[in-house]
Amino acid sequence: MSRRRRRPATMLASLLALALSALVSPQVSVAGTAQTPAVPLTELTVVSEQVAFGLQRPIAITGLPDGRMLIAEKDGTVRAYHPDTGLAAEPVLDLTARIDTSDNERGLLGITPAPNFARTGILYVAYTSLPAGALTLARVPLGAPERLQVLLTQEHSEYGNHNGGQVAFGRDGYLYWSTGDGGFANDPFKSGQNLGTLLGKIVRIDVNRACGPKPYCVPSDNPFVRTPGARPEIWVYGLRNPWRFSIDPVDNSLWIGDVGQGLIEEVDHIRPSQRGANLGWSCKEGTPVFDQTQCRPGSRYTDPVFEYEHFMTESCSVIGGPVYRGSRTPEARGVYIASDYCAPRVFAIRPKPGGGYENAVIGTFPTQPTAIGTDVHGELYVLSDLPGFLSRVRFERVQPASGGGVANR
Repeated sequence: MSRRRRRPATMLASLLALALSALVSPQVSVAGTAQTPAVPLTELTVVSEQVAFGLQRPIAITGLPDGRMLIAEKDGTVRAYHPDTGLAAEPVLDLTARIDTSDNERGLLGITPAPNFARTGILYVAYTSLPAGALTLARVPLGAPERLQVLLTQEHSEYGNHNGGQVAFGRDGYLYWSTGDGGFANDPFKSGQNLGTLLGKIVRIDVNRACGPKPYCVPSDNPFVRTPGARPEIWVYGLRNPWRFSIDPVDNSLWIGDVGQGLIEEVDHIRPSQRGANLGWSCKEGTPVFDQTQCRPGSRYTDPVFEYEHFMTESCSVIGGPVYRGSRTPEARGVYIASDYCAPRVFAIRPKPGGGYENAVIGTFPTQPTAIGTDVHGELYVLSDLPGFLSRVRFERVQPASGGGVANR
């Protein structure tokens, strides 16, 4: 998630979308969200409670329909946690024989259940594969690593950092996957603005069908399907290292935490109507221009909805989270949560009814957050890297306080 110098998404489609939305968070509804009055962000705070320890570099988390949380460890193992029984002693999946962990940022990076997981037991995983660190998207039945099927790869051998790695299903039924720009610093391969590579992108594919020799299909409404020389899998581009993104189950919009070079960390919010958006890297880092030679005449760039500087904050890597759609704190529904690996302040961001966004700092997470996820009910959990912690997160109401905002966009 960090830079190299750092320490430690017809009727059949509609039915599928409804079913997926119910799986992701069965208590989420547009009506329920609209009926609960929003409170000022400065009246919210987060409280974290450690519920498990002994994890080995936990790096990604996802909820299952049966109430369990699956936790990916960097070396390739997957552990299961249930609030009633705690952390299982043995891994439920072991992919270590396939994983290249030769760099601080390589390893098993992302995990998400198939929409029909309750019937099939299929997981989708992203990792850097042996022998040369290729970015790899695959599916595998839980507990059956020998049946893993590789879906899509992108060469990534020169440098070990900037691998992206988030995987998630949208309510459209398609799978989204994030990739970094190729590593090192300064976008050495100029990948961000290059539509001919999957590096520095979020891709969107249909994993329910096969097309020709590919074990997936490209949705016909992907933005670059008819663009000569472009990879048709691309959904949005101009990213540096989108370590963690999430998909709001209510409107299928993407919230992307894109790790910056050395000045700016950013959060992008991309609605389905903005498919094909150019998020700027490496012409821009956040809103400032980074490399004028990568700024092309006539290009349109989509600015982040939130950004913060490293200066005087000890920040290093934005850790994107989810939009809260749980039921425990109705007043917080619709609030997007993010943090930072080195300075784990909790950023709350929310679209304003009339346009624009509001934000506030609403507390802190435990040290070294690597991923913020939700259980099947939409309630929040956060992982801590080297301490190996899993913490449950809840919102509390506080008395109004002055200040707290960082940078509205």
